[in-house]
Amino acid sequence: MSDPLGFINQNQGVGGLSGGVSIPKGPSGAGEAGSTSFKDVLMENIEQVNKLQQDAEMAVEDLVTGRRDDMDQVMMAKQKADLAFTMLLQVRNKMMDAYEEIKQMRV
Repeated sequence: MSDPLGFINQNQGVGGLSGGVSIPKGPSGAGEAGSTSFKDVLMENIEQVNKLQQDAEMAVEDLVTGRRDDMDQVMMAKQKADLAFTMLLQVRNKMMDAYEEIKQMRV
């Protein structure tokens, strides 16, 4: 089973992200050359989810028009796209919850 979003990787431990993401250690590591920002990782994952959805729609269209006949592969592509979108939606919800919590903090 492939992991299109790169969230599952046995070698990186819990919560590892693909794409050479390095998490800076402390305030001095914020500007390191090899680090990838959260925005870049998020945008990359949004693009991957979009590509999965486009591939699934193309597979459904090909099935309907008769260009392909493997219903199981079409269903798997659709399920992958739906699962990836659901995961991305949950990340957005958690980010919005964190934003709301930060807004409530008194400075």
